[in-house]
Amino acid sequence: MMKKAYVLAFSLFALMFQSLSFAAVDKRPTDFSEETKACVKCHQKNNASIIQHWGDSKHYRAKVGCYECHQADEGDPDAFMHDDKKVKKLISVIVSPKDCANCHEKEVDEMTNSHHAKAGRIMGSLDNFLAEVVEGNNSLVTEGFPEGVSPAAVSGCWQCHGSQVKVLKDGALDPATWPNTGIGRINPDGSEGSCSACHTRHSFSVAQARQPENCGRCHMGPDHPQKEIYEESKHGVSYRANKHKMNLDSPKWIPGEDYDAAPTCATCHISATKNQAVTHDVGMRISWNNRPPVSIRPEVSDAKMGLPGAKVGWEERRNSMKDVCSSCHNEEYVDGFYIQYDALINLYNEKFAKPGLALMKAAKPLMNPVKFSSKLDFIWFELWHHEGRRARHAAAMMGPDYTHWHGTYDLAKHFYTSMVPELNKLIEKNHDSSDPKKADAARNLKNTLDEVLNSENHRWFLGKEDPAQAEARKKAAEEFKARYK
Repeated sequence: MMKKAYVLAFSLFALMFQSLSFAAVDKRPTDFSEETKACVKCHQKNNASIIQHWGDSKHYRAKVGCYECHQADEGDPDAFMHDDKKVKKLISVIVSPKDCANCHEKEVDEMTNSHHAKAGRIMGSLDNFLAEVVEGNNSLVTEGFPEGVSPAAVSGCWQCHGSQVKVLKDGALDPATWPNTGIGRINPDGSEGSCSACHTRHSFSVAQARQPENCGRCHMGPDHPQKEIYEESKHGVSYRANKHKMNLDSPKWIPGEDYDAAPTCATCHISATKNQAVTHDVGMRISWNNRPPVSIRPEVSDAKMGLPGAKVGWEERRNSMKDVCSSCHNEEYVDGFYIQYDALINLYNEKFAKPGLALMKAAKPLMNPVKFSSKLDFIWFELWHHEGRRARHAAAMMGPDYTHWHGTYDLAKHFYTSMVPELNKLIEKNHDSSDPKKADAARNLKNTLDEVLNSENHRWFLGKEDPAQAEARKKAAEEFKARYK
């Protein structure tokens, strides 16, 4: 394609990331293309900030300009003729990962095979059903959505997860799907993802991408408060106190060599160490996937999504993260952390997640079949999707307040005071039903609930706590009071 042939000449500007031989430097373009010069001349008058941002970028210093990124070929789904008095060229508004891959092939390949690039698949999930139906309506009508679409989905979910960008007959982009820099945006050329979600155009600043606030645009809130957890953690406290020591714009950014004040999100999940190169697959150092109701190993979720990460086991990923940790911590410290982390995940899975799923399965025949039309739907959803995730993510990132008060405390409170009472209501309402199927389902639900509450994890709720355990705790409390009174 013309674009590939044209851009290939500029591919050597990979100096943006790391090293470049002197011979390669000599082959770099010595001036901007005539097309880019024409773009700049016009946009300098009408969009000065864009030109200013680009002028401060490494793209500018490598003589890579507007046209090299935005040029399009005949037949490209989103190509349109930029017909001006001085410029008559096919261009596209969206610079997709496929375009970026002309120069950044490795980075795009890693990102495309990551969960980030698949985030747009939320459009088929319960979350999007909430935004489209429960919270929203089809009041936003556009040419691309003549039957309407929910503003709650368009301005909420889709802006982080990404939408499917629709191209209209005249080549314009449907306003319900553009602007959009969601990390899993589904682009007109078929590619998934948005590089500018993290590398904000048009400066594409590496310093910005390395700061935790960059990730906090999406990773925040009741269901995945990584930004808030990070700010609470010792890592976040150290970062805020020592940001001026972080050397954020250094081409080489190795913890322990180029900075040692604190890690950021990028440090742990993306950036290079003494032993590892940069990766744009943010799952390659994660040893638990804490997104679903029951935490699973990342290679399991990768297999479900058809990603190549299915071949990379959690042990290998954990060792990669331990390598990052070892930049500042010794082996004993790191191993101790993972013992604590695994214990919290096991607690969540065994005490709440697996019993919760079993109870919801037993309750389903007695519930309204329409999703989120019952109180129990919301209770269970928030238990795993909000409170359970908070506890798990906070344990992963060493945020104790979010692990406990915003996590396991809320989880336990709503399990015992909201979910169990609602289940009992269903049992009471249906155990004498004239419908034999409902009566059977009520008995099954009661048996399931009784089994859960009589288990070792929950029998305290029935006043059946192990006397020896209760006595041991009482003795420990008395000794503590005597020691510190």
